Amino acid sequence: MNKITTIATLVAAATAMTASADDLVQIDLSVANQITIVATDGLASADASFSSFTGVLLADFFNTAGAGGPITGGTGDFSTFGEASDGSPSMFNDTASFGLNFWSFTNDAPSIVSGEQAFSGSATFVVDAGVYAAMLAGNSSGDLIAGSDRDSNIAGGVNVGTWSLVPAPSSVAMLGLGGLVAGRRRR
Repeated sequence: MNKITTIATLVAAATAMTASADDLVQIDLSVANQITIVATDGLASADASFSSFTGVLLADFFNTAGAGGPITGGTGDFSTFGEASDGSPSMFNDTASFGLNFWSFTNDAPSIVSGEQAFSGSATFVVDAGVYAAMLAGNSSGDLIAGSDRDSNIAGGVNVGTWSLVPAPSSVAMLGLGGLVAGRRRR
């Protein structure tokens, strides 16, 4: 592999690790048995008003339906942008759903405005080892559906952007491969 190809591989890997404009939240699974949801400054792709009780769905988060169950006891200041957090975020995964629902993060009626930042803050949850393993085995990105708490009511929600894992597992692998190739000497 020549130097130009090596450099191109490293640039592609670095680019893949950065959030695109429509990533509204990033999911951090770097700490064992813990999930942290972090708002980005990404801009919403659509308007949405919804109940905090219903919240938003991280569509196609799991590879197995019902792998998450209810996840309570979250801490943090996550909320829709410009609205106060109530400090008590919760998560839920319906038994027939591949999505992970994030709800109960504000006492206000959440609203998202197209072309504006959608969320602010972060929230962290401790999960058991089985749920954590299911999260690690899940997808690295997907749609973010406001006003939906399970797969069966996605049609009633609004796709406002995307979510992604940071760092995305494939980006880390690409960077590692690029480093191996760059470090290899010709004989």
